[in-house]
Amino acid sequence: MIGMTVTSVVFLVFVIVTIAKGVRIVPQGEEWIVQRLGKYRVTLMPGLRFIIPYFDTVSYKVTTKDIILDVQEQEVITRDNAVIVVNAIAFIKVTDPVKAVYGVENYSEAIRNMIMTTLRSIVGEMELDHALSSRDMIKTRLKAGVADEALDWGLTVKSVEIQDIKPSQSMQRAMELQAAAERERKAMVTRAEGEKQSMILSAEARLESAKRDAEAQVMLADASSQAITKITSAFGENELPMFYLLGEKYITSLGKLAESQNAKTVLLPGDLQGALRGLFQKMPQP
Repeated sequence: MIGMTVTSVVFLVFVIVTIAKGVRIVPQGEEWIVQRLGKYRVTLMPGLRFIIPYFDTVSYKVTTKDIILDVQEQEVITRDNAVIVVNAIAFIKVTDPVKAVYGVENYSEAIRNMIMTTLRSIVGEMELDHALSSRDMIKTRLKAGVADEALDWGLTVKSVEIQDIKPSQSMQRAMELQAAAERERKAMVTRAEGEKQSMILSAEARLESAKRDAEAQVMLADASSQAITKITSAFGENELPMFYLLGEKYITSLGKLAESQNAKTVLLPGDLQGALRGLFQKMPQP
């Protein structure tokens, strides 16, 4: 009696375990790959599903939701030997779970490495300035470059976005030094142009001043000549007015010299009286 009870319990446990192994509930957003004795048998879709216990096993559980792949940052050398740092993000979807699990060892890592390789190839064909300003073009070419291979692995590349593309730190320092040198060169050129213009304007000013001085001297000479001519014409042979004017000018000049604020010492001719006397002696007697 006891033996029959133990056998019944064991049989009941066996039945429960068998049912548990044969009944599967696949959640929404997943598809399960079932193998029978190591060989692919069927793909279980979401919902309540049944398999043959002990013969069928769920080998892979594949998500059919969009997968976000972060492509890590990497250094890429452009065609003009500049080093830039690029990273990206990809959105993929498993459309054929059988190809995804049997076509490649790890489809997520495979598509990530393919994106990295393709990205290096695309950027390597471009020059630095073009690469930094062509993010949309790089994204388009990158998606087209990995789409065919992804289909062979049962994947669909929905989108590839370039998160960041920038020069490396060493390249940034070199660009900053180059920019500083260029600014200094422009400043030196500007200063040189300014000095050149200043020298030209100064020379032109000196030339114009010399011309004006020459014109003034000519005008003064003409005025003096005309004054002498008029005085000579007015005096005729009478020299008395001429001596009178010379004496008056002489005395006036001495007076101005004595009145000057800057003159601390006034030098007068020792024979001032004799000079005046000689001057007036030369005047014709009436």
